[in-house]
Amino acid sequence: MNKYSNKIAITTGDPNGVGAEITIKALNMLNLPAKDIVIISNSKVLNTYGRLANSYEVIEIDYPEKIEPGVVSASAGDFSFRALEKACGISPKFIVTAPTSKEAMHLAGHIYNGQTEVLEHFLAHDGQKAEMLFVSKDLRVLLLTRHCALKDVSENLSKEIIIEKVERLRSYFQNKLYIKKPSFALCALNPHAGENGIMGDEEERKMLPAVEAVRKRGINITNPLPADTLFVKGVQNYLKGEKVPYDCYISCYHDQGLIPIKSVASEKTVNMTIGLDIIRTSPSHGTAFDIAGKNIANPESMIEAIKYCMY
Repeated sequence: MNKYSNKIAITTGDPNGVGAEITIKALNMLNLPAKDIVIISNSKVLNTYGRLANSYEVIEIDYPEKIEPGVVSASAGDFSFRALEKACGISPKFIVTAPTSKEAMHLAGHIYNGQTEVLEHFLAHDGQKAEMLFVSKDLRVLLLTRHCALKDVSENLSKEIIIEKVERLRSYFQNKLYIKKPSFALCALNPHAGENGIMGDEEERKMLPAVEAVRKRGINITNPLPADTLFVKGVQNYLKGEKVPYDCYISCYHDQGLIPIKSVASEKTVNMTIGLDIIRTSPSHGTAFDIAGKNIANPESMIEAIKYCMY
């Protein structure tokens, strides 16, 4: 136990993006007790984008550079990275991250595909792997591949990888959500699930063998099904406030899974990192450099990200 082990640690992301603005707006609207929150940022950054209604502890990350809303810079990328590193180092109960710029972090020499990979770097141990899960109420989507070029998706999918990720997903449901036997729907990679090999053979060659293997371990999962129709019932039920048919949809690549959930719940969707000792949540949007500094950023997704840590 340490002084932060029961707190939600919030990083404000890229200082030239909307991260500090949505953090301030979200915290002011939620009005959470100061004892529950620690902000990892910089007072100059925070004061540039607004004023906090409560006196939350701020762990200062040095940032002597000029704040330039909308500008991609190496110094801003380095600040974002160091804030993430600090958040991991204090071992809080939850981590909430405002958006960062991959380009800015790359300019600073921090070569990661996103915050998920940074968190995995600092928090993973004993073979742990981070997974990216998007959630809005009971509509959930796990990504089998994350920030991966479309041309590389098939190469990055294997029977072994699918098995590992489905097992981690089951572990999360059983150990964190206390759902003993969750139901999973697996999206096919190819149109029409490959049409028996006519439009691709990944379903028969990789995905079905993985499904058979995890079913033998007691996991409730569908065969790979055409993604264009698989989400229809879930999205319809979500919009009507009815129970979604599956506990989680498993998508092969980024846009396959995120287009459905963001189409119906763009401001209510939370990006989660699971598989590590500390759960991380984040708004589902990016730095929004085009509106940074204009005080018009919508904090709703950030509010949802913080609220998830309160349950």
